[in-house]
Amino acid sequence: IPLVGGLGGLLVAALLGAVTTKKSGNTFAMITLGVGELVWSMSLMLPEFFGGEGGISGNRVVGEPVLGISFGSQTQLYYLIAFYCFVCTVLMYAFTHTPLGRMLNAVRDNPERVEFIGYDTQRVRFISFMIAGFFAGVAGGLYTLNFEIVTAEVVSAYRSGAYLLFTFLGGALFFFGPIIGAVLMVIATVLLSEWTKAWLLYLGLIFLVMVMYAPGGVASLLLMNLRVYAHGLLKKLWKLYLGLFGTAAATMLGVVAMVEMLYHIKLNEALGPQMTLMGVALNTRSVETWTGAVLLVLIGGVLFDQVRRRFSRQWEQIQSDIEVETQRRAAA
Repeated sequence: IPLVGGLGGLLVAALLGAVTTKKSGNTFAMITLGVGELVWSMSLMLPEFFGGEGGISGNRVVGEPVLGISFGSQTQLYYLIAFYCFVCTVLMYAFTHTPLGRMLNAVRDNPERVEFIGYDTQRVRFISFMIAGFFAGVAGGLYTLNFEIVTAEVVSAYRSGAYLLFTFLGGALFFFGPIIGAVLMVIATVLLSEWTKAWLLYLGLIFLVMVMYAPGGVASLLLMNLRVYAHGLLKKLWKLYLGLFGTAAATMLGVVAMVEMLYHIKLNEALGPQMTLMGVALNTRSVETWTGAVLLVLIGGVLFDQVRRRFSRQWEQIQSDIEVETQRRAAA
């Protein structure tokens, strides 16, 4: 089924890519978004093909077991998904080191120069679009085996936006960035959503912070710090990192307290003003409680900004030292 899904995704990508890959940049993104909305609308307009709002159900244990494996248990299915995940990851990593993969990076970074040296950027985008469609189809086949149902929600703008969001958070410019984003997506949608009803608000705040302070995503932070560590200079930053984490945690705690109290007022006011947050009793009608949360945000935010400025100066100095050391080694 995953391979059939991959071939199906390849076919659909070939049909849609012939139109969407004629443009690049923001135009390509908007056309792709529009095509996605078109498919979602068709899934509701053609219920006999897409299954309508109820979707299409399946049964993964139909048929005779192969070598005693029926994929009825989650353990057997886990190993199947892990196998396909490993193989697809290896294949995608190998693709990035092929001439086509490197040319795709060049088309992303500077399409005008690629066209100047004689390459057809539309063809590069089209082939890459089909390859992406194949791997997306494999993932869709595994999704079908796991949940045994496919609904219109899987082709909605919400699902597409979630994938883009977590790809950005992980690091879109790095190979392992989307992998980190997938882990963060599971943590947010499975764990964080169980802890609080305001998890989407927290996710939006995290996205804003990443855009402001780490636009390269988590992967860029890891690689930059690994570079500093490789030169033996990370020890100059550990105190500042503790300050950043401490002040950020204090600010976050104040924000969480205010958000959770607001949600309690809106959703659980009938249960009374008393609530518990991380083992601490809070009163949503108490002026002292609100004052404490606001002060925690203000003081933590001011201290965080001061530590961040010191960290930025120290970071720039370390990067200068690394450049000098790199040039010295190259000259030697």
